[in-house]
Amino acid sequence: MIKRFLNLEWKAFFRSASFQVNVFLKILMGLGALYFIVVFASLGAGLYFILEKAELEPLKTVNKFLIYYFVVDLIARYFFQKMPVINIKPMLLMPFKKSKIVNFALGKTALSFFNIIHAFFFIPFSVILLTQGYSPLGVIRWHLGIMALIYINNFINVFLNDETVFVVLLGAVFVVLGGLQYYGYFDITSYTGTFFQGLYDMPWLAIIPILVLAGVAYYAFTYFLKRLYLDAGLSKKTKTATTENMEWLDRFGKGSTFLKNDLKLILRNKRSKTTVFLSVLFLFYGLLFFGEGFIEVYEGPFMRMFAAVFVTGGFLFSFGQFVPSWDSAYYPLMMTQNIRYKEYLRSKWLLVVIATAISSVLAIPYVYFGWEVLAAIFVGAIFNMGVNAHLVLLGGAYIKTPIDLTSGKKAFGDKSAFNIKTLLISLPKMLGPMALYAIGHFTLGPVSGFALVGIAGLAGFAFRDKVFNMIIKIYKKEKYKTLQAYKQKN
Repeated sequence: MIKRFLNLEWKAFFRSASFQVNVFLKILMGLGALYFIVVFASLGAGLYFILEKAELEPLKTVNKFLIYYFVVDLIARYFFQKMPVINIKPMLLMPFKKSKIVNFALGKTALSFFNIIHAFFFIPFSVILLTQGYSPLGVIRWHLGIMALIYINNFINVFLNDETVFVVLLGAVFVVLGGLQYYGYFDITSYTGTFFQGLYDMPWLAIIPILVLAGVAYYAFTYFLKRLYLDAGLSKKTKTATTENMEWLDRFGKGSTFLKNDLKLILRNKRSKTTVFLSVLFLFYGLLFFGEGFIEVYEGPFMRMFAAVFVTGGFLFSFGQFVPSWDSAYYPLMMTQNIRYKEYLRSKWLLVVIATAISSVLAIPYVYFGWEVLAAIFVGAIFNMGVNAHLVLLGGAYIKTPIDLTSGKKAFGDKSAFNIKTLLISLPKMLGPMALYAIGHFTLGPVSGFALVGIAGLAGFAFRDKVFNMIIKIYKKEKYKTLQAYKQKN
């Protein structure tokens, strides 16, 4: 039975209308996975000696901060780990046992990269512990307990499919706890570290996370098995109807209709709300790059330009990347109406430009790190609005991935509006301003670098109409392929 499911997955991938794009994305994701594998493996092999050189007991030090490791892992899973997508309804009409369908779907999560990547850190670290004279049984117990906790996170993430508020609160709580620990008011690791150290010291303690894992996995199985029927999700709670006219958008002319639809989409759907939330988080990403004493490898003028584009372009890269996929549910109906592509695309362009402008204003406090940082943010915003805003619309003509805005409420739906694929597609758009800045920086200095990036963005505004005409031709050429792709459910 599992072989049949794998065969169906294989056919779905190769018969997809967006097969070529999928192959390209898989290659990019493979390169990204390889990078993280090298990082985790290097850290796992070298952390013991780094801590020992710093005169810290390696195992106790690692155990002390594991609570933060697992919280970050859970939050990262929520935003980036895709839930297994299975076209369940046709299978329910076939002679397949429901238990087999659920087992296969949950089994896909167990083989997720988000579980496997941890092994590249903990296995080398455990081997180093064994070679340094630690108790073999203690290390094995500790390792099995840690692996069980990782898989507990995996199944908890399945249940967090529609709990954005909980995840945000969890992250906020541990940010506060980290701050309290840093300033010496309260140290949560003095309690949690004792538990993790106990996995090594106490023979029986490792049994607890293993039993919890078995219970969580069984609950996940029964939870989805009970909800696996054809009319699941058809019954909806009745709520008081509300209207949102948004008359203040009428000043934008014919495109105001599309702007109103987009804003209503963002306000009413969990997937699009997640996009806005992540756009806000991107504003803080610059803290890793700007100033001194943060992450040494990120220091330097070129990485600061990379961060400037990233900080102001969070909404552009996440929401704009999937135009027109956000409208895939009713895109075929739109194509039967008297709607001009130019009006439709201009409204999308205006939305991401406004969001980028707001992000650049919110990023003004970065002036604390110097005028060059603020200049990088502003010219990065200009480049995003003038160049990258057009590039994301152009890319949308080829990324024919339908988005089910209600999938966040389904058992095996794909909940994330922003994912690793989006990030990898966005990377080339960030390399352009870095290259322009490098040319100016090495010839006439930093000011020239900023000027080149800004001029490129202004040129995008100047030739906007011509660029729109080129993009419209591509959308018309890809129109029927897009419609066909949006009909696919898997």
